[in-house]
Parts: sequence; structure tokens; C-alpha cells
Amino acid sequence: MAKQSLPLSEVYGLLEPGPVVLLTTAGEDRPNIMTLSWHTMIEFEPPLVGCVLSNRDYSFDLLRRSGECAINIPAVDLAEKVVGCGNTTGRETDKFATFGLTPVPAARVKAPLIDECFASLECEVFDDGMVEQYGFFILQVIEAWIDPLQHDPRTLHHRGKGAFMIAGETVRLPSRMK
Repeated sequence: MAKQSLPLSEVYGLLEPGPVVLLTTAGEDRPNIMTLSWHTMIEFEPPLVGCVLSNRDYSFDLLRRSGECAINIPAVDLAEKVVGCGNTTGRETDKFATFGLTPVPAARVKAPLIDECFASLECEVFDDGMVEQYGFFILQVIEAWIDPLQHDPRTLHHRGKGAFMIAGETVRLPSRMK
């Protein structure tokens, strides 16, 4: 079969790196939630995560000012709330109240964790050298939390233009990585 040309605007859907997450930041009036899918692991120990935020996003300003955030990982049962948060601006909306999500105080950052998410990562900005040009923040995870009652949660993955994929079966293969 011969391959066909793919519009460059659709490349994102092929390389999407991981689950859609909810990034929380502390605001002056209230905390905010941003739906985010442009992220990638950069280092394992200490865990460093790269995230792209547009300078048009309310969370961009909050993260720049505070230097900290939380990355909350939802399971697929929160899909409608995740998309709702992504389609709403925090400048005008209290997303916790609007979408029925529960803020929980974090241990080391001012940004709240989201109780309904199966995992939460407290983060500090580690490197902001590419923020001006690319909106690329490198975050260091300084505390991590997981719900031990949720085993192999199914996550939501953005494919672009309103299309999502749900994580499927986990397979284990031989690996030299420990």
C-alpha cells in the first residue's frame, strides 16, 4: 500500500505524547484549571516534565508569576469535565465550581490538587529558558500522589480537532529499564 501525504496540521495526532492532564495554578482570586496535552517527560530522576502553554492562556500568566503548579491526571470517567475545562477560560470562570471538581491543598505548592484525579504531581518551574520563544516550561516534580484504589486507570489522549483516544490494554514486554 502506498502512503498518502498528510497535512502538517495533523502531525500532532500521530505524536501525541501522553494523557490529557489538568494543570492547576494558584491565582490571586481563585485557583485555575487548564486542560493540557502538550507535555513530555524529559528526565526520570529527578522527574522533569516539559509543558507547552500558550501565552494567550490564563494559566500561562499564573504559572509565570507563581513558578509552581500541579499536574493532575484524570481517568476517562472525567472526560466531559476535562473537555469542559479546556473549552472555558479561567479568566471568567471558576472551573472547580463550574465542573464540580474538588480542590485539595497540596503539600508543597500553592496550586491545589484535584481530588477526582487518580494522580497528582506537585511541580516547580525548573527552567524557563524557552518560555518566551516557545511557551515551553520545564517543571520539576517535587511531590507525587496516587490513588491506590484505582488500578490501571484508562486515560484520555488528545488526537487533535476534538478527537480523543482512550488508553487500552497494558502489555508487558522485556525491558532493561528498571
